[in-house]
Amino acid sequence: MSNDGFPSTITQIGRQTAYQLRYFKRVPVAFFFTLVLPLVMLVLFNALFGGADIDTDEGTWTAGQFYTGGLAAFTAVSATYTNLANMVPIRRDEGVLKRWRGTPLPTWIHIAGFICSAVVIAAVGVVVMLVMGVLFYDLEVELEKMPAAVVTFLVGVASFAALGMAVAALIKTAASASAVANATILPLAFVSDVFVVVNEPPRWLEVLGNIFPLKPFANAFQDCFTPFVEGSAFSPGRLAFVAAWGVVGLVIAVTRFRWEPSGAAPRGRRSKADADA
Repeated sequence: MSNDGFPSTITQIGRQTAYQLRYFKRVPVAFFFTLVLPLVMLVLFNALFGGADIDTDEGTWTAGQFYTGGLAAFTAVSATYTNLANMVPIRRDEGVLKRWRGTPLPTWIHIAGFICSAVVIAAVGVVVMLVMGVLFYDLEVELEKMPAAVVTFLVGVASFAALGMAVAALIKTAASASAVANATILPLAFVSDVFVVVNEPPRWLEVLGNIFPLKPFANAFQDCFTPFVEGSAFSPGRLAFVAAWGVVGLVIAVTRFRWEPSGAAPRGRRSKADADA
């Protein structure tokens, strides 16, 4: 508690984070696509390609090693970018954000709760994915590289959370949120060394993967769990590139964020035209 009797800032953020986590657990679809689906994909990919080796620029990986690192990074992106881009517009159209803004609680505390809850979800998903990789798919964990893994995770989730909030700010209605979020991340996963490695891809496809932040984040995180990378496995260039995208997302989120629902009537309420009919 603070000296004036009100909860401290940390306490308020913690309570908002806990509230958002409870809400997340009550949405089965979000829970499945954020945490369960990547695990299903890990099992399926290893069942289909587990006996094959995957050739990369660094060397030849077993399928289990490659997919665990890549899908762990994808889980972190799903928990931050996709989750926030989906959930924030829904809460806005329901009028929840508008009501929150009218409370004495600072508005940035609400946003911090959204972001912190997404980071917690991402951490849980990544840890579960890595544990499965170690137990079942021969994933190698070297203590020397774990600081790089933690820093890479934090830079990635912070940047993709900012990008998710930016997309949420730009999306006009919740009805289009899911389509926009998935259409902007799933195709990139196929050209960003997450689902497959394309040997000698067309130049335009390679450029497409290099322009956006998913590929450098996935590659930097995978490097922390591959035996071909020596030393600490830090990738400062990749992390700086991902962080730069995060700054862009943060600027858009701050300057374009909307608390009011769109012109459509919020869910569960009749429009004025309906009421007059």
